[in-house]
Amino acid sequence: MIGGTVIDRRLSHSMVALLAAALFLLPVTHPPLAAEQLPSRLTDQEFWRLASEYSEPDGTFHSENLVSNEIRFQTVLPQLIEKAAPGRAYVGVGSEQNFTYIAAVRPSIVFIVDLRRGNMDLHLIYKALFEMSADRAEFVSRMFSRPRPDGLTTTSTASEIFAAYAQSAQSQALYDENLKSIKAHLTTRHGFKLSEGDLSGIDFVYSAWFRFGPDIRYELTGSGGGLRGGGGSFPTYAALMTSNDGTGVNRSYLASEDTFKFLKDLQTRNMIVPVVGNFGGTKALRAVAAYLKQKETVVSAFYTSNVEQYLRQDGLWGNFCASAATMPLDDKSVFIRSARSGFANQPPVVLTAGAAFAVEVIPLKPEVAACPAR
Repeated sequence: MIGGTVIDRRLSHSMVALLAAALFLLPVTHPPLAAEQLPSRLTDQEFWRLASEYSEPDGTFHSENLVSNEIRFQTVLPQLIEKAAPGRAYVGVGSEQNFTYIAAVRPSIVFIVDLRRGNMDLHLIYKALFEMSADRAEFVSRMFSRPRPDGLTTTSTASEIFAAYAQSAQSQALYDENLKSIKAHLTTRHGFKLSEGDLSGIDFVYSAWFRFGPDIRYELTGSGGGLRGGGGSFPTYAALMTSNDGTGVNRSYLASEDTFKFLKDLQTRNMIVPVVGNFGGTKALRAVAAYLKQKETVVSAFYTSNVEQYLRQDGLWGNFCASAATMPLDDKSVFIRSARSGFANQPPVVLTAGAAFAVEVIPLKPEVAACPAR
């Protein structure tokens, strides 16, 4: 009996061991991994990784686009505020007009995608200026290297701010100090690995702002690649910041301290990411789309300016449409578009008196629904 008991116990232990081994060899199943949540803040390393890895080689355009040329860009803001859902993603192109649209949409993350690396350099300067400035008046002082006039407060209107700075002379000492601070802020505080080309690009943008001040305008470039001066009939920076939405309300990004603070907060959290990319290419926009899908973040608004007309002219609109179709969209996603009447053999568009461009807000998803995969 004693022997039999020992044998039974040994058999029992052997069966347990075999069962454990069998269970160990079975494939372990896990629930599907949930998509990552969009972070509330990007680290400096992640910001620079996205800006660098998503970018394409530098491209060229017939203007430097240091300032917008769309004087009526605010006229769509009441419609945009009504249609676009806040707390999502914003994708845009170009310079400072994006800030006004961003302030209206109130997104959680922003990607500014532009053909020229110079636009990335411009937005890196803006990033530094937003982060280093306590209010709008200080921001304008740093932007144009002019001493801050007395009497400006957080309740001053954009018109009052720019009227005051029109009387404030440029300062070479401020320019030298500010330029040094901007570069140190980007390279030392944030640790961004700026190339020599980026540093030269920052010099170019900041010197143009210094030279022309708040009267700087959109300009075509000369054959040597530099600004020719003049600017024709295009609006000045000051005019763009003090214009209105067609109902008499100024909604520019410098119209109120609340708007400025919203943008400053986004910049401080590294949530406005500049990327070099051709809308007609197959990398930058698709990389942004893949990131937003991974973070389950729907595009609220996509500002294309009049880039689509150039894409049609160059036979690249199909590529752009296919890339836009890869973005996470829903029925509230919108395009913000500008169109120049008759440009590149496009149909005439309805323009208001004295306007060179028509600006519109339209549903994005139906526009790209039929785009072929490319």
